[in-house]
Amino acid sequence: MAVNLVNVEQVSKVYGTRALLDGVSLGVSEGDRIGVVGRNGDGKTTLIRMLAKLEEADSGRVTHNGGLRLGVLTQHDSLDPQATIRHEVIGDLADHEWAGSAKIRDVLTGLFGGLALPGFEHGLDTVIAPLSGGERRRIALAKLLIAEQDLIVLDEPTNHLDVEGISWLAGHLRARRSALVCVTHDRWFLDQVCTRMWDVQRGTVHEYEGGYSDYVFARAERERIAATEESKRQNLMRKELAWLRRGAPARTSKPRYRIEAANELIADVPPPRDTSELMKFANARLGKTVFDLEDVTVQAGPKTLLTHLTWQLGPGDRIGLVGVNGAGKTSLLRALAEAARTQGDAQPAAGKVVVGKTVKLAYLSQEVHELNPNLRVLEAVQQVRDRVDLGKGREMTAGQLCEQFGFSKEKQWTPVGDLSGGERRRLQILRLLMDEPNVLFLDEPTNDLDIETLTQLEDLLDGWPGSMIVISHDRFFIERTTDRVMALLGDRTLRMLPRGIDEYLERRQRMEEAATPSAAPAPAKETAPAATVSPQAARAAKKELQKVERQLDKMSTRETTLHAQIAEHATDFEKVAKLDAELRELVAERDELEMRWLELAEDA
Repeated sequence: MAVNLVNVEQVSKVYGTRALLDGVSLGVSEGDRIGVVGRNGDGKTTLIRMLAKLEEADSGRVTHNGGLRLGVLTQHDSLDPQATIRHEVIGDLADHEWAGSAKIRDVLTGLFGGLALPGFEHGLDTVIAPLSGGERRRIALAKLLIAEQDLIVLDEPTNHLDVEGISWLAGHLRARRSALVCVTHDRWFLDQVCTRMWDVQRGTVHEYEGGYSDYVFARAERERIAATEESKRQNLMRKELAWLRRGAPARTSKPRYRIEAANELIADVPPPRDTSELMKFANARLGKTVFDLEDVTVQAGPKTLLTHLTWQLGPGDRIGLVGVNGAGKTSLLRALAEAARTQGDAQPAAGKVVVGKTVKLAYLSQEVHELNPNLRVLEAVQQVRDRVDLGKGREMTAGQLCEQFGFSKEKQWTPVGDLSGGERRRLQILRLLMDEPNVLFLDEPTNDLDIETLTQLEDLLDGWPGSMIVISHDRFFIERTTDRVMALLGDRTLRMLPRGIDEYLERRQRMEEAATPSAAPAPAKETAPAATVSPQAARAAKKELQKVERQLDKMSTRETTLHAQIAEHATDFEKVAKLDAELRELVAERDELEMRWLELAEDA
């Protein structure tokens, strides 16, 4: 029987006139892996701080098992600014001692990219004081993970980690014996790590078995049975459930909830996106040209990030852009945004960017631009426009869109200066969409947003007709909102990844293994010298590569249409047989085309 580690009994906490927690009773046992979710400001952080006895409850009590070894990662670290990374993370261990520990090597490699800590000027001997908040946070996480703990409490552990770092952390936590309580907005991470969920809502905590996918189903089912009046929220949960069931192609694990009940619950929920319809509408709004790049070089100061880039962003393309830090993701968006702002007059260091005449770009950068703090939320939105056309006959007022983004009628009259960081991020996205752009660049749009707001944003983007590039470390958001994934792998090229982020992680792992010198080099095999590709041939391969990618996109759209037609004519066996034959032929042709794509990618 699992030993109880922490008991929370009838705990209440009030701030001002608002009860964040009201008579909450919970427990954490050995082996528990608990994810904590809820809207920003509903008390998630307060709950785990009281759980860890970092904050006192107004009433009730929290008890720890005797001798409990507890590790806590808070929003603000307690590192000594005058100390070095070595002192804080490794302590007094000699080099041969820590280097001989598999756990320490794994943590340093997973969080910093190598034992020498590339990216830090003096490696382990770097002083902490001048480091950024993100770097300090990774150091605090490394210090916690290297220690032996019975219970780990983590508040937003994936902040400031890239896709590779998040994937490593999920695997590391799964392999640990420690119990875990984790607050995070990263839904992929919750699904990978957690086996129970706590949903903090209006002073109470609802418990669910399973990871995030199970939680979505169970919560939608609970709300349906209770016949709540929150129809909008319920519909969003059902739509997200439909997404999880029908799934992104890159999702490899299936939810564990009851299939029959889930199918019944989403029977009348449409697919997340009607891709064919959106492409037609995007073509009407944008024409044939959005961004065409030919032999482009992208630089950031003296550093060259991309060379000989020939690529096309077409009408209706929805691209997820991933890559190693410093590879040029943000620099590429800035170069395109500058070309759009000047209608093609501002060009990159080399090559040419052609911008479509009808392009109206909205660019959400990582920086939150300050608004007049005295403006009310609604006034800040109405400054842009009173009403917005969302396409396909859908129109919303500024007030309605504010409500969809979590600003209630009362909250709409809050001064901008009184908003939290996450609320300002929401307002920034809202103002961008109110301007009715037909091209969206979103650079880390999920920063500071809670899961409910992310779901609302995804729902809005589902029916948004235009071209879109998303940079994000949130795998779930990328898979949910985009149709293709492209990667910057640090070799100054842009590559399409047919299998999405899973393929990106595999490629990165192979690159790291190739860069690590083996203990004993294998004897050289007698092989023919590798053929070299001339610059002219490489450019020709890139052009053909773009052509193949467009063909693959069309095939994907046709495949989706065929699946829909087969479902529609399920009782007409003759019709289904013809459609199935066409589908098989299409899949075979696509496989051949993907092989050609791989050949061209090598040459390019």
